[in-house]
Amino acid sequence: MPVLNDASHVRAAVESILDQRYEGPVEVLIALGPSIDGTAELVADLAARDTRVRVLDNEVGSTPAGLNLGIRAAVYPVVVRVDSHSMLPADYTRIAVDTLERTGADNVGGIMAAHGESAFERAVARAYTTPVGLGGSAFHVGGTAGPVETVYLGVFRREALERVGLFDETIKRGQDWELNRRLRATGGIVWFTPELSVTYRPRSSLERLGRQMFSTGLWRGELARRFPAANGLRYFVPPVMVLGVLLGLLAGLGGLAQALAGQPPWLAVGLVVPAVYLLFVLVAALVYGRGQGAASWLWFLVVLPCIHVAWGAGFVLGYLSLTRNIASHTGR
Repeated sequence: MPVLNDASHVRAAVESILDQRYEGPVEVLIALGPSIDGTAELVADLAARDTRVRVLDNEVGSTPAGLNLGIRAAVYPVVVRVDSHSMLPADYTRIAVDTLERTGADNVGGIMAAHGESAFERAVARAYTTPVGLGGSAFHVGGTAGPVETVYLGVFRREALERVGLFDETIKRGQDWELNRRLRATGGIVWFTPELSVTYRPRSSLERLGRQMFSTGLWRGELARRFPAANGLRYFVPPVMVLGVLLGLLAGLGGLAQALAGQPPWLAVGLVVPAVYLLFVLVAALVYGRGQGAASWLWFLVVLPCIHVAWGAGFVLGYLSLTRNIASHTGR
């Protein structure tokens, strides 16, 4: 588990690992990045309380560097990836290992079951788990068991990870998808099963959500540029929407200028695009955002455009080869 400045979630994540109902030896490897919020002291305390927990110094601080550090330090043949924002159900490891053995897969994963506490977090969680939010991937919305393109987190055969050279440390986000691409390219199977469901804690503020989505979109754009044949059309929907709305607004301003100049404001027809998008958000909120209270529903109206715009804008910049320039300033 790579950890960086996450004192509010890491204890629950580690405790969910230690509480696994799995008959076999287990070690917990925490790859600790340079944190300043008390995370270092917290994980040191966890290690002192349980000999199964080891803390590894992740000087680089990035997620793929922490993952590779943990994999290289691991001594057992199965590697269970855990996120500090996630909590594993008690039977997670047992079911995953059984599935690895039964299917012969290189990697097994399940559903990212987002769960929020506040009205804002509940709105984010609902957006994560609907097709109109983060798309229709099985690990977001569920589905039937079988081979897939990628899964959430993952339970790996260590030999498979070593076969493809571990995670690519030049990819700060989306490294799971890229690794699974290499596993499949070398004849391996990535297997999804709805039996596995991991509780995920979403970001707690609009600013943090926007930063997360922008960074995720940025690296997805980078991956789409690097591996154009391996990306489905659904990845291009948010950036096309962002560009369409932007051009529509610019055209609308042009139409206003035409009207002020006494000319026919034909450019104002561009406002149809942002109007259609706003209608889409409203309909999506009516279909998917209900059932969690009025405050959460109102937040859904804000969260959905935040996800689309931040992710789509990031994608465009990443696709234009600006990923490294932006990441060098933001650390993401």
